[in-house]
Amino acid sequence: MPTAPDPASSPRTDPPSPAPSRRTVLATGTALGGALVVGGAAVPAQAAAPAAAATAPVATAPVAVHSPADSWNTVLDDADLHWQKLPKTWYEGPYLGNGRLGSGIYAEPGAETTAIRFNVQHSEVQDHRPEYGSLFGLARLPIGHFTLEPAGTITGIDWRMRLRTAELQGTVTTSAGTLTLRAFIQSTGDVLAVEVTPSAGEKGFRWVFHPAEAISPRAAFKPLPDGYTGHPPAVVEQHGGTSAAVQSLLGGGQHVTAWRERARGAGRTLYATVAHSHPRNTARDRALRTVTVASALPYTLLAAPHRLWWDRFYRKSFLSLPDARLQRFYWIQLYKTASAARKDAPVMATSGPWLEPTPWPNTWWNLNVQLEYWLIHGSNHLELDAVTRALSEFRDQLSREVAAPYRADSAGIPRTTDPQLVNGAAVADGGYGVGIPGQDPPTPEVGNLTWALHNVWLSYRHTMDRSILRDTLFPLLRKAVNYYLHFLAPGADGKLHLPATFSPEYGVNAPDCNYDLMLLRWGCRTLLDSARELGVRDPLTARWEEVLARLAPYPVNENGFMIGAGVPFAMSHRHYSHMLAVYPLYEINGSTDAERALIEKSLAHWVGFEGALQGYTFTGAASMSALLGKGEDALKYLGQLMSRFIQANTMYKESGPVIETPLSAAQSLHDMVCQSWGGTIRVFPALPAAWRELTVHDFRTQGAFLLSAVREGGRTRWVRLTSEAGAPCVVRHGIEGAIEVRDRHGRPLGHEELADGSVRVLLRKGDSALITAAGDRPDLTVRPVTANEPAPSWGLPA
Repeated sequence: MPTAPDPASSPRTDPPSPAPSRRTVLATGTALGGALVVGGAAVPAQAAAPAAAATAPVATAPVAVHSPADSWNTVLDDADLHWQKLPKTWYEGPYLGNGRLGSGIYAEPGAETTAIRFNVQHSEVQDHRPEYGSLFGLARLPIGHFTLEPAGTITGIDWRMRLRTAELQGTVTTSAGTLTLRAFIQSTGDVLAVEVTPSAGEKGFRWVFHPAEAISPRAAFKPLPDGYTGHPPAVVEQHGGTSAAVQSLLGGGQHVTAWRERARGAGRTLYATVAHSHPRNTARDRALRTVTVASALPYTLLAAPHRLWWDRFYRKSFLSLPDARLQRFYWIQLYKTASAARKDAPVMATSGPWLEPTPWPNTWWNLNVQLEYWLIHGSNHLELDAVTRALSEFRDQLSREVAAPYRADSAGIPRTTDPQLVNGAAVADGGYGVGIPGQDPPTPEVGNLTWALHNVWLSYRHTMDRSILRDTLFPLLRKAVNYYLHFLAPGADGKLHLPATFSPEYGVNAPDCNYDLMLLRWGCRTLLDSARELGVRDPLTARWEEVLARLAPYPVNENGFMIGAGVPFAMSHRHYSHMLAVYPLYEINGSTDAERALIEKSLAHWVGFEGALQGYTFTGAASMSALLGKGEDALKYLGQLMSRFIQANTMYKESGPVIETPLSAAQSLHDMVCQSWGGTIRVFPALPAAWRELTVHDFRTQGAFLLSAVREGGRTRWVRLTSEAGAPCVVRHGIEGAIEVRDRHGRPLGHEELADGSVRVLLRKGDSALITAAGDRPDLTVRPVTANEPAPSWGLPA
């Protein structure tokens, strides 16, 4: 399929660039008496841009980046997962999804040679009894599964998960013959379609649906709250040629699984869907309608718009690196994210749409959500941002989640919620509320909303969409910070201090808890910056400024960051809640020798305690190492993650399935390839020496720039930035020696070279800048790089 033309190759002629406005010059930090570089000569800053456009000679050809379709096809086909052994668990098998409907595929437990399970789960299906808390009364509910039951005994499989089209394809070999299958879940609808073409000996294969017990999965791990019971069994009904398993819910409403089989030619196709309704019982009618419409189409026609959706999805960005195993892992995480997330779907629960036995059957806000969605920014997939949408849509609930005396001006988010951000009643082990600083119980875990709003801030910064800032971030962050302000008090040292709060998940409350001090400082700084950007004269401005000036310093000791005042970091702990100022906030970023030493000491001390470390410990350590420019260390930590924690299909488990860690590993790769915090875009800031070749294309950065860059032979050959918002552009390009900066037409472009090796470029909205070594005219083609060495495919290859 041909790709859309690159905007840089457009035949239109741009008008001459105007002189930078006073605001632009101030925003970029260029003094009026400074100088920019145009065509290798220094000229006054205020004259540089028009001079470049009006007097510079026009190059012989535009500088267009070529991105052929086969570049994506090559990396996606290479990343396909393969199975030559039958997967026995969710951690081994293929998975399909669209943010709502999900299916994990593996051998039926206890019947591994006679049946294959296709789980059917849905992210909207939940209980509605808030009196039992978010983990029981509002928990996600299991739905059930289909079994594909061959006529013979299963003797082998050969499956391939085709990332490019998001389809499972392959064969099942049995003692009676073969079953050739292909399956997908609609990208924009809620239908699972599985086409099976049997050989002569397998024409008697069958599908069987098994409704699950409708009870919180946490019931298998924790005691039930008093009075809590599961729901009555589902009732299977027949409606013409369609079956429906109707599950009534004690809290009102129902969820319904409907399915139908249609024979066409030599094959038979199963069409299945799930619908949920509350408080009315409308799910059955919707499910039956969906199956009726879908089953009227043969598999190929139903799949056509689905395949087109996925093709467009992948082509929004491109990354190729010479580590074959990691490159495949990265593209699988993009597939996984788009299978688990949609902007209008529920915020991902701990296992995405694939509900399996778990003690965590809801959405977790003290790390999981934040890590799940980081990769959408750099990979240019803001269409998956459910966090910004949900926090905005259910903002009133966020005020109801704090104690009554604070609801008028404050907001918070509990550790766990349902998709509507409800935590439910404070029942024993039923959920974890926001808490009150200085009190326990409930546990005073109060910073989770502020941290979640950092994700919203990232969405704003990567798009420069002022509506995100104005309508969601600023008003909600104001309330989140207000909650802290109720409890700040001056100490004998004149500093403002917080009473004891909880640092996830250390287990000990501490005054001046670093988790909260770090988030509060970031929150006040962001509120001040946002008010200036929006032109808001907020009456709390002076208070935010006072907090920044007088807030207690972060507690540290000889080992680095402590949990809080009087509470050292003294035991193995998987979470980096005590180091958020380093990552992801970048409030402490190694810009001075003292800061760098503090980060290095704290990082070494944190990962030096074995025992409680988990997968996301190593993704956090990798990203912090990338901040310091230590590509070898970042790769080492990702290597430990892969060898110790990542499962055959790239999923991850602790006590149960959790999805955030592999997705955050993709963000760690982003941090090695590009960083854009603090107003500077850093290209290839932390690559290991072995990565001598690398290609990135349309990688989204803060400031709403799309970055394309190529590394060849261990050096950066070219960098292109396209501005979507006209924001200030400062880039640390990494090209050695003298450089040239050219616009989309190949003409010299006004820029200022800075002492740290960065360059400041004046770009209008829609304009591009190409940076190369002086005199270099590299091939501007986006193509995969060659792997350093072979590596096995993910899945269970032979």
